[in-house]
Amino acid sequence: MTDNNGATPTPVGRRTVLIATGTTAAVLAVGAAAPSSPTTTTAADATPAAAAAVCTLTKEMTEGPYYLDGALVRADVTEGKAGIPLKLALTVVNDSTCAVIPNALVEIWHCDALGEYSGYVGNNGHSEPDDGTFLRGGVLTNSAGLANITTIYPGWYRGRCVHIHVKVHTGVTLTSDGSFTGGSELHTGQLFIAETITTAVATVSPYSTNTVTRTTLAQDSIYDEGGAASGLMTLTALGSSTSSGYTGTLTLGVSQS
Repeated sequence: MTDNNGATPTPVGRRTVLIATGTTAAVLAVGAAAPSSPTTTTAADATPAAAAAVCTLTKEMTEGPYYLDGALVRADVTEGKAGIPLKLALTVVNDSTCAVIPNALVEIWHCDALGEYSGYVGNNGHSEPDDGTFLRGGVLTNSAGLANITTIYPGWYRGRCVHIHVKVHTGVTLTSDGSFTGGSELHTGQLFIAETITTAVATVSPYSTNTVTRTTLAQDSIYDEGGAASGLMTLTALGSSTSSGYTGTLTLGVSQS
């Protein structure tokens, strides 16, 4: 099943989102040139990305058919799912001023290594336990506008490249059952990963057991080759091997008007 059932993707709404690489928004400058394509580095080679970060406006992307209301507010969404570690570091800023936005809820959801979404297991051809919550959840941004979420590297399913769905909410109320309610939904988008990294991940178990022909970034019907401006994250290796995992970094700017 594809996210858009074969139709040409269209923006969710008229809002725009500002996206830039890096984790420090104070040095961002609206109107600068678009960043070059993200690359993978080791932790030792990584330099502060914010020093060269720029602000870029981009359209929102489709929510897709696998969203569920009532996601848990939590920093770790893995629930024991097998896969390569992926630590997301997503910074939220105001699209007009580039000022960071604290207490914004950054919510993500994505499929497991075999391409199945919680709450919809079986839609992509596999039978596995389904509690409706694995690989779903979100956290409030801290005083620096940063949301840190621990997950696994997503797998893939027919018709879509590897991707992670993301929403940004403000003004939410946390509930006693660990979820949230109310607030305003400011952004709906998707996060993407460089094809060279996914190619390496696909050789590692359990991803190597996924027999579905993989759609690449260039073949995807949603990703528009826009680089960071279209949600392509910068990934930093956590160790010397693919199995060690990655940190995925992106700054999302949202309109609060």
